[in-house]
Amino acid sequence: MMRKFLGALALTCAAPLASANTVSVCVFDVIGANGDIFNVMKDYALEVRPLGVNLQLKPYTDEGVAVGDFNAGQCDAVAATDLRTRPFNKFTGSISAVGALPTYDNLETLLATLSQPRAANLMKSEGYEVLGIFPVGAGYLFVNDRSINTAGALAGKRMATLDYQKDAIHMVNYVKATVVPSDITNFAGKFNNGSVDTAYAPAFAYEALELYKGITPDGGVVEYPLAQLTVQLIARDGVLDGDTAQKAREAAWGMYPQVMNLISSQEAAIPDEKWIRIPQQDIIGYQEMFRENRLEMRDGVNNAPSVYDPRMLKLMANIRCASNPGAAECTADDRE
Repeated sequence: MMRKFLGALALTCAAPLASANTVSVCVFDVIGANGDIFNVMKDYALEVRPLGVNLQLKPYTDEGVAVGDFNAGQCDAVAATDLRTRPFNKFTGSISAVGALPTYDNLETLLATLSQPRAANLMKSEGYEVLGIFPVGAGYLFVNDRSINTAGALAGKRMATLDYQKDAIHMVNYVKATVVPSDITNFAGKFNNGSVDTAYAPAFAYEALELYKGITPDGGVVEYPLAQLTVQLIARDGVLDGDTAQKAREAAWGMYPQVMNLISSQEAAIPDEKWIRIPQQDIIGYQEMFRENRLEMRDGVNNAPSVYDPRMLKLMANIRCASNPGAAECTADDRE
């Protein structure tokens, strides 16, 4: 009882401060106000309220509109996937670089590192500041035919590809598949009605976007993380003072176990027989293919867009090599 009283007292004391620092946030969640991302942001709002920050959340089911309203000054901050927020901070926007974080342990190490005060300067770029980074889950390849289980099998297949995700477009072209321009509001429908053969999404989409329809009866989900997707909270620089912004990032990091429990439940909801396991020797080949593509998209060579920040790629490579020092990439001459 005393603990509850003290907690209530703390919130009461913080309330006057919060009213003086109200921050409006455009929040993208494809499901809207009832979606998991929006609920995570509601929990985050409670976490930062004792800091004197009052987040006013506005749900958007169209990510482009959410970012557009933020750009137009309709919100002080925006919560959206790093695929959309990359223009605001190329460094944190490179977390989703293809194949760069093959395990959740790698992701945990990275996000713990980025939440530290010594990383604060990297959270600012071009007049914007990252106030929090939240995992959405690994991105998996959903296929309508279980025989599509190698890079070679993707040749000629129609792939729903977000038309603003330049790295994904480059990767699809690299494996000689066919880009079918899509956006986050229609890619699931295209996969489910058979307009495309494959789609790329985190596990939550299996039920929330009904991708189980698209893999029925002969498809599945390739059990290899193509990238680690995150939602990032981006504010205009100066919306919060430096100390409060740092504490806000630490609050976001403090929610990591909660968010990962949610992701684990989403992945567990996919029936075991729907997962497509690939041999270890194939995984090694994929990792090298992804690494070559990351280098191209870091340097902007071989018709690749320059979309990845070399500092982030180096940091993630160091994390991978710390967890797997025997990997060939860890002694390669062209290390990231």
